[in-house]
Amino acid sequence: MRLDPDAVDAAGSTDAPPRLSEVVTRRLAEDPAVTPSVARTVLRAIGAAETEDASTAFDHSGIFLSAIRVCGFRGIGPETTLQLPPGPGLTLVVGRNGSGKSSFAEAAELAMTGGNRRWDGRSAAWREGWRNLHDGTAARIELELLTAGAAPRLTIAKEWAADADLPDAHWTQRYPPAPPTGFDTDRWAAQLELYRPFLSYSELGALVDGKPSDLFDALHQLLGLDELTLAQERIRMRRLELERAVRDSRQERLELLELLASVADDRAVRVAGLLRPAQPDLAAVGREVLGAVDDPTGPDGLRAIVRLALPEDAEVEAVATRLEEWGAALAAGATADAEADLRLLELLRKAREHHAASGPCPCPVCGRGALDDAWARETDAAIERLTARVDALTTARIELGNAVRAARALPDLVPAELDFDPRNPPSVDTTAVREAWAEWAALTNTEYAPDLPARLRAAHARLVDELDLLQKGTRKELDRLDEVWTPLVPRIVAWLEGAREVAAHAAELRTVKKAEDWLKSATAGLRGERMTPLETTARWVWRTLRQQSNVELGAIRLQGNAGTARRVLLDVTVDEVDGAALGVMSQGELHALGLSLFLPRATVEQSPFRFVMIDDPVQAMDPAKVDGLAQVLATVAWTRQVVVFTHDERLAEAVRRMQLDATVLEVQRRDRSVVEVRVSSDPIRRYLDDARALVRTPQLPAAIADELVATCCRSAVEAASLARARRTLLAAGMDHAEVERHIDAAHSTRAKVALAVFGVGSKVDDLNKNLIAREGRWVVDALRDATAGAHVPIGRDMRELIGETEKFVAWLAR
Repeated sequence: MRLDPDAVDAAGSTDAPPRLSEVVTRRLAEDPAVTPSVARTVLRAIGAAETEDASTAFDHSGIFLSAIRVCGFRGIGPETTLQLPPGPGLTLVVGRNGSGKSSFAEAAELAMTGGNRRWDGRSAAWREGWRNLHDGTAARIELELLTAGAAPRLTIAKEWAADADLPDAHWTQRYPPAPPTGFDTDRWAAQLELYRPFLSYSELGALVDGKPSDLFDALHQLLGLDELTLAQERIRMRRLELERAVRDSRQERLELLELLASVADDRAVRVAGLLRPAQPDLAAVGREVLGAVDDPTGPDGLRAIVRLALPEDAEVEAVATRLEEWGAALAAGATADAEADLRLLELLRKAREHHAASGPCPCPVCGRGALDDAWARETDAAIERLTARVDALTTARIELGNAVRAARALPDLVPAELDFDPRNPPSVDTTAVREAWAEWAALTNTEYAPDLPARLRAAHARLVDELDLLQKGTRKELDRLDEVWTPLVPRIVAWLEGAREVAAHAAELRTVKKAEDWLKSATAGLRGERMTPLETTARWVWRTLRQQSNVELGAIRLQGNAGTARRVLLDVTVDEVDGAALGVMSQGELHALGLSLFLPRATVEQSPFRFVMIDDPVQAMDPAKVDGLAQVLATVAWTRQVVVFTHDERLAEAVRRMQLDATVLEVQRRDRSVVEVRVSSDPIRRYLDDARALVRTPQLPAAIADELVATCCRSAVEAASLARARRTLLAAGMDHAEVERHIDAAHSTRAKVALAVFGVGSKVDDLNKNLIAREGRWVVDALRDATAGAHVPIGRDMRELIGETEKFVAWLAR
């Protein structure tokens, strides 16, 4: 039975979406309300998300199951192989409960994913009973896969030693003829999670009534919007970080205000006044708090007062004593005769200099005497006598001058550290010290007077007393500040730094909020667009499955975003009335709905898996839904390898009754867990069985019967040819889509045989010659008679034609 092409399209896969950064860039450019800063924020988050979400490259595609080989696992004892046609098509694996058929499904899932959803949430006994009781040797699971690419054959194996527990498996992958290597879990895990091709009976209900966010996350990721979720979460976390900084700054400001109100300090009062507005003047707060470093009224200014120092008493006393001694010496030596000697000595020295410069000459004073050599000798002797008499007076004058200079060097100018307003702080008044220091500083310009030593001693003593008194008061003030104000300064400074950060990022916070809102809206729009194809497929599956159900499935919407409650909204109606349909749906309807959600996810185009494996989907379904299930599975099987395990004979019966192409494998379990698999039916066998049935139908006119028998034989040849073509072309590494294009291009039976036997590019006109060369004349004759159809020769033995056709298809299958 060939199904409606529209139905095949409805069950087909969605195209791979373009990169999100390209889509988002286009939408940003088209939105006039988006500012450049918002656009940059969104694109930066998308770029980071794409980098963050880039998983390990997965270089497989077009993966089909070729065989499941099991030994010592669950219900299977000695090694048994479930051979599967590796290509699009429907395969039913049937057998009674306990036959071991589900053990193949569980083994395949365990070998690929490392786990089994059927065991999740069950008691430990489910996992403890994984090893077959009748086979105490090592357990082993081996999957043979056929993939597109340079290395099409891949084997995945898990094996356990005889005493190993379930987690202690040796997990390998192998590309024959290369030796096995460790299974690359990281590469496979993301793909298996996103495009999970396995569906067990226990999962059917969980897809619908499980945790709401699980189905949301699976569909959201499947839509290719996971990067948007990451980007949105990145922006949301940045917004929360900035908002948290704003809240913390506000809370700290309020706590500081409460604390400052309890501090009896003028600076605390001033800072509290600055902090009281909702938007404080940060610069003013900084000047008030941080400016205290240079503020002479602040703690550092007080410490500078404490550091002020004066000359020691001994140093001042030594200078005063020198002044007294040399002042007395000068007073004692300064007599009238001494003064006359000094004047005469000075005069003689000038005359002697004149004689030395001009030579013998008349006396420039009297004009009568001569300044000759004799005069010079007498003058030198006189100068020597006078110098000896006036040395004491000269020394006294020099030393007294040095003492005066030493006295002037002792005082400093009034230091800037004393520039305090005597009212602030009230406990530190520098007026008396400044006055004393001014008196002390005045001595820097003093001239000698007999009272200078006393003035020096008095000014120094007064200043020492006043400064000592001030420094004691200053130390007390510093101690007070250390107790109440100083501990607050670091906390205020820390708040100020945070407040400045908040102010600096205020514009960014506004941008981030707008970017988050825009991204939420864009995500919802893209989600709706990309959900449409999946929703169409799901609704088609439901319509086909539900048959006589009065529950209608409408829109499927994803509600929520990162950081909010997430769920999938199913628009369902009962008898065209909106309502909580999940509450009134039967178990069979819930399972049908679960399939409607599973198949679109598992068959998207970008999935590397070209197979789906479904275990026991028939349970709880009424006969009408079983017919719908058969139609759905057969339709999906046009593009996918569909493997269904069931103990319910109704599905196989529906496939036979509706003449749907399917391979039926029957699993039987003998004593001691010996499991056997045999082909119960496949398209080739069914066509040949139909041909034999026609031969045994006497009611049909001979001509009509012969034509129908020939048609069945031709269909068997075509089915065998397509099976061989898929097997050989896929094994050669050809992409599955390309294989299907070549198959679709083979319009005639001979073209299909040529493609199957001689591959792509073979000429149909050369088919007979090539067949004879390869196998002999009988192949050409069998193909000619099988394709005769209405032109079958009169009198041809149809039983013989069926036998030759059977021999021909057996040759094709080799």
